[in-house]
Amino acid sequence: MLSVRLDAETEQFLNNLASETQRSKSFFVKEALKNYMEDMQDFRDAQQRTTAENRNLISLEELEKALEL
Repeated sequence: MLSVRLDAETEQFLNNLASETQRSKSFFVKEALKNYMEDMQDFRDAQQRTTAENRNLISLEELEKALEL
C-alpha cells in the first residue's frame, strides 16, 4: 500500500479524468507509474549499452551513406 499527496492541480486533473472516463483514479495512477517505470528501464538499458564493450558504432557519415542522405 502506498499513499501519495498530489498538488491541487494534479488532483483536480485526475478527478476530472476519472469522472469523464468512468475509471478510478487508482487506475490512472497505476498506468502512469507503469509507463514511467518502463521508460526508466529503457533509459537504464540505453545507458548500459553506451558503455558496453561490444557496442556497434558507426560514424555520422556511414549512417548518412546507409540512409542515402
